[in-house]
Amino acid sequence: MEHTDIQMYLASYMKYLILFIVTARFCLNATGQVKPDHVYMNDIRTVKLFPQNNQQAMPLIRLNSADLLELHFDDMSGFPKNYYYTIELCNADWKPADQVSPFDYIKGFQQNRLTQYRMSSIANAKYVHYQATMPDRNCVPTKSGNYLLRVFLNGDTSQVAFTKRFMVVDQRTTVGARVVQPMDNQLMQTHQKIQFSVGARDLNILNPQQQAKVWVVQNNRWDEAQTNVQPPFIRNGVLEYSGGWEFIFPAGKEYRWADLRSFRFESDRVERVDRFARPLDIYMKPDAIRNNLRYAFFSDRNGWDEIDNTESVNPWWQSDYANVHFTLATADKKPLQGKNVYMVGELTGNQVGDTSLMRFDEATGAYTKTLFLKQGYYSYCYVTLDKTDRQARPDVSATEGNYWETENEYTIFFYFRSMGGRHDELLGINTINSRAVRN
Repeated sequence: MEHTDIQMYLASYMKYLILFIVTARFCLNATGQVKPDHVYMNDIRTVKLFPQNNQQAMPLIRLNSADLLELHFDDMSGFPKNYYYTIELCNADWKPADQVSPFDYIKGFQQNRLTQYRMSSIANAKYVHYQATMPDRNCVPTKSGNYLLRVFLNGDTSQVAFTKRFMVVDQRTTVGARVVQPMDNQLMQTHQKIQFSVGARDLNILNPQQQAKVWVVQNNRWDEAQTNVQPPFIRNGVLEYSGGWEFIFPAGKEYRWADLRSFRFESDRVERVDRFARPLDIYMKPDAIRNNLRYAFFSDRNGWDEIDNTESVNPWWQSDYANVHFTLATADKKPLQGKNVYMVGELTGNQVGDTSLMRFDEATGAYTKTLFLKQGYYSYCYVTLDKTDRQARPDVSATEGNYWETENEYTIFFYFRSMGGRHDELLGINTINSRAVRN
């Protein structure tokens, strides 16, 4: 082959290589516009992603550390499938960081097969349980920030089974926070205000409005997170977020619970069990609207679930499923005027939508919701949403009530983008409890 032919061959090869990479990036972005924490396939149940051995914490790991996450989910089709996963770097607003190539933030392969699975045993429900420990040595995130875990079928990124969000933090700042009562007399007894400061002396922040972003999340409710607030004070490299009207959250009330760790022995919240049905039908005792009841503290789980079983060795593949029927009774047996009612907690993905919407039963004069749940311990609350106001936010005042004394968990995220940076780095995080850091 002559020298000219070799040059033409290499030029043609490079052209097709560049075209392949661009096309692959385009396809990845085209299929990447998915919602975080969303299940797309009907057979997928009980998706959990959490720090190793801690089901009641956000999926968070430290950059370049030995921290691990556990992924668990069930496929109710009853036979094994080829599931793969990939991770995608996102900015602070959970939109894809398109300016960063996957080759720059993934050490290893972009697609990895989930190889650890097991058929259910002992349980009447037939399912395949999949699990994995992340990050795998073949797929390690190399940059701090928000990440979207996308699990898909047969190596086809368009066949998305579900998505879950997780965070990688490079703790280069300190975040100090406290919970105080709002100064507004109308909110003082019903809301909680978060004041915090970020020690960022080493970051050399020249333009806080463009370089610094903060998110505050209450009880893992990303739909109710507050952001887009600039620090009113900057002193010696410390960003003070202590303004009068920012980061004020409705306090709500302690979460309700459903103890379903045993289907043989009925817990105090279970009214009756239809043991002839397959799967079992479990009817919970009716919940009452409690916005006018006095506040009473009890230990709750702030919306977190825990998959557990009191009668087997391993709850992940030896637990059963049941149709669990929830009821919310109103005082006058009539629907709340102009409101939709939703059941919110990890059991419904902490989202206000079709999966959490309750239906009003005219015959019983109560709201009802049936969920297909695995054995475990569940916590939840009820929220309302105005039917006509599209700008309205979920509200607990009509169903639960708001009390300043309520115990809540708040997580503060601090993101930073350097001058010329291509994505938002997560450089600070702090989780506080409202009863532990209260002033």
